[in-house]
Amino acid sequence: MEFAHPNARIWTPDETSLMPVLARTTHLAIGAHQDDLEIMAFHGISECFDNPDMHFTGVVCTDGSGSARTGPFSKYSDEEMRDTRILEQERAAEVGRYNAMIQLLQPSETVKDPANHPLQQDLAQILNIAKPSILYIHNPADKHETHIAVFVESIRAIRELPQEARPDRVLGCEVWRGLDWMLDTDKIALGFGNHAPLADELVDIFKSQISGGKRYDLASRGRRLANATYHRSHEVDAEDGIWFAMDLTPLSRDDTLDILDYTMSFLERFENDVRENLSKQLGGR
Repeated sequence: MEFAHPNARIWTPDETSLMPVLARTTHLAIGAHQDDLEIMAFHGISECFDNPDMHFTGVVCTDGSGSARTGPFSKYSDEEMRDTRILEQERAAEVGRYNAMIQLLQPSETVKDPANHPLQQDLAQILNIAKPSILYIHNPADKHETHIAVFVESIRAIRELPQEARPDRVLGCEVWRGLDWMLDTDKIALGFGNHAPLADELVDIFKSQISGGKRYDLASRGRRLANATYHRSHEVDAEDGIWFAMDLTPLSRDDTLDILDYTMSFLERFENDVRENLSKQLGGR
């Protein structure tokens, strides 16, 4: 396979060629940055971790060179930060027993350019070979501009494929904006199973982010625990951790379905629910 960036990184656990390894993928995640997958797609990592019949493959789209930094990483150049994050991501793939790890290393500015689509072509190649049953991507209500760009290119890449090659299920996962606001009937709760300690271990690998000034370890742990507790008001906690996702499968099945309209439909249902509940207490206004 040839990717847009000549230095794209391919990691496989036994250093075999990518094509046969990629073809056995069952769960695939596409994230914008190094450590996004470990936060947003842990459900897939967990499902495949101890199951020889399931295989998790990760794709990171950007090079990570522009991340915030302080402390021991404060004097790192963009190139040094990029190289550090690449190695951290491959270490996470090793610890998490990934099937394969692909880092496309495209600059964020290129990914965010709506007139430029090398990422779309890279992702279409990967998806066409991997043919995952479950695909985890960013959700369209995220607030990070690069995440939104990667989401759009992911949907466009899926729509390049014939129907029989498309994922059975596409989930838009929370990272830079939580999805707890969604109606319970709309959001998908992804449990952590018995692997919550592994989730912590994977995020802890990314020292360039945690020691560099962003406590993603604590934030991610806090969100998954809060999601589990506040998900159901009249039930005891059934999970040690929950990560919420938006069902994007309809966007991957129907090419005529407008991406913006589909996204706004979740917000409209949320608005109607708030309006109805509050109106009832205000005397039916």
